[in-house]
Amino acid sequence: MPPWGVFLGTWSLDLWALALIVAAGGLYAWGLARAAAAGVRWPTWRAACFYVLGLGLYAFVNFGFLGTYSPQLRWAFSVRIAMMVFVVPAGLALGLPVGLARQTVRPGRLRTFLATVSRGPMKLFGNSAVAPVAGLVVLSMMLTPLAGISRVSPLLEGLLTLAMPLLGLLMVLPMVEEKTRVSTALIMLEFVFAFIELLGDAAPGLIMRLVPTIFDGAGALSGPVPAWFPGALRDQQLGGDFLWFIAEIMDLPVMILLFVRFSKSDKGERKILDELTDEQMDELNAAHLHLRD
Repeated sequence: MPPWGVFLGTWSLDLWALALIVAAGGLYAWGLARAAAAGVRWPTWRAACFYVLGLGLYAFVNFGFLGTYSPQLRWAFSVRIAMMVFVVPAGLALGLPVGLARQTVRPGRLRTFLATVSRGPMKLFGNSAVAPVAGLVVLSMMLTPLAGISRVSPLLEGLLTLAMPLLGLLMVLPMVEEKTRVSTALIMLEFVFAFIELLGDAAPGLIMRLVPTIFDGAGALSGPVPAWFPGALRDQQLGGDFLWFIAEIMDLPVMILLFVRFSKSDKGERKILDELTDEQMDELNAAHLHLRD
């Protein structure tokens, strides 16, 4: 592992990441300005989450040690990808960018276009069965030569820099932004898929940690390397450790959010049932048991 001075003092410029930061930060700032002009008081803490926990962490991951040494170190590449898929999108989603767009984009062609373009991806990733599969596919990339190719290819690494946070945002936004009521039965089903995700996300990291095989197929580094650089197998094991830890930790807030949604939904359904008369309850039970024609 690098000394703390090296880890905190290593910086480089990533133009791909800079472009995304400027675009996302500019659009969000434009939305805040439009909201203020319209008299809408947007919560300060949500803007702070978007800029600090979202874009700020994204900048640290890509401009700092992890981004600088990503081509040379498997564990730096693994941590960088996991952070962009699971951690950075959580901070961005807490800023409610879709909610801010709804408040500031006036009805018209632009709003219609944005709604049309986003409806399909949001509906797809809003399916509770899709997010676990998408996350597992991304993490499983570490077990293939694609990880090694992406690490050493500036073009592929740049595309991953843009695609990973967007993919993670699609996975988390439907849960954070969704305002429609859902039944407790559907939330219980989401609990099942979230538990499957909790188990599945651990598999790639465990395999990288326990199997003594170099999966990415990348060759040994040429030229002199710092004394703290790990060997190839140890490098992969560290990547597996961090990958497992980050993926599992970020599954816990999802479970907590689902529990909160379940509590609210169950309370709402119980309130509706309590307001029914005895006759209405009998009719409801009869319909449920298919006793009526």
